Amino acid sequence: MIINFIVSAVRIGMVFLFGSTGETLTEKSGHLNLGIPGVMCVGAASGCLAEALYTRIAVIPFASGEADYSRLANPVLAILLPILASCFGAVLMGVIYSFLTVTLRANQNVTGLALTTFGIGVADYIISTVRVEEYGYATRFFTTSLPFAEKLGWFGRLFLSYGIMIYLAIAIALTVSFVLAHTRVGLHLRAVGENPATADAAGVSVTRYRYLATMIGSGIAGLGGLCYVMDTLHGNWEYVIDALGWLAIALVIFTIWKPHIGVFGSILFGALYIASSYITGVSTANKSLLKMLPYVVTILVLIVTSIRDKKEDRPPAGLGINYYREER
Repeated sequence: MIINFIVSAVRIGMVFLFGSTGETLTEKSGHLNLGIPGVMCVGAASGCLAEALYTRIAVIPFASGEADYSRLANPVLAILLPILASCFGAVLMGVIYSFLTVTLRANQNVTGLALTTFGIGVADYIISTVRVEEYGYATRFFTTSLPFAEKLGWFGRLFLSYGIMIYLAIAIALTVSFVLAHTRVGLHLRAVGENPATADAAGVSVTRYRYLATMIGSGIAGLGGLCYVMDTLHGNWEYVIDALGWLAIALVIFTIWKPHIGVFGSILFGALYIASSYITGVSTANKSLLKMLPYVVTILVLIVTSIRDKKEDRPPAGLGINYYREER
């Protein structure tokens, strides 16, 4: 049971990791995108829609006109198309956010909340236009583990029994962490988030970096929605995804804006989120309270980091503040 609990925590935790990695990248540029829940919803819906369209084309119908989903061809396309579509839909959400906050200089908090509402509505409309079996069939490819995992006992179960999205989440988080800490692009991005006026004076384009960081960050977060539907729910989208987006934002604070810490933090969040399912004799109301544990832990971390008041634990100084070049 312990191994099953850890495996389940890792799988749901990687959904949070996608969202937190994308939001961390965005916030490092000075953008506070509270629209991540909506972005994740659109990412999930876009990926499911692409899978449904591919299924309609690839499935060979019977003489009676009914589709035979067991004859779906090319598993590579069945995985790649939803991933690309998920990123594309989420990036569009990032473009909308950047246009409103960078070009039109709208309030970032209000824009983010509006984007969440918009994204949830768009996702509900998209997913209502397709049948579950049209995109649910692809989950067999998303959840396929390494063939020798079962032969390695508990080690294979804990480390090698996951689908492609789990390993992709970890790879992206470590890559983003490396880029932010050890590359010139990361240095410029952090400068834009800390002091955009100084970065602008040094020749760094604040507008370009904020647009790109928000778009790429949204694309990464969108994969979290697709991961939840394809890996965790096995293609059965019947739960609310936007709640996971808020946990992803909370994870950014918990990890003090460091994506590599998010790898472990996301597993902890996943464990706290599903803990109520493994505790017997707990009422439905108390299970809902237990699901609040990740938020409680985040608050405690926020209190501790505020007391310590270390510079490396603080959010970017320009976070949530629009940049007016003419005031430089």
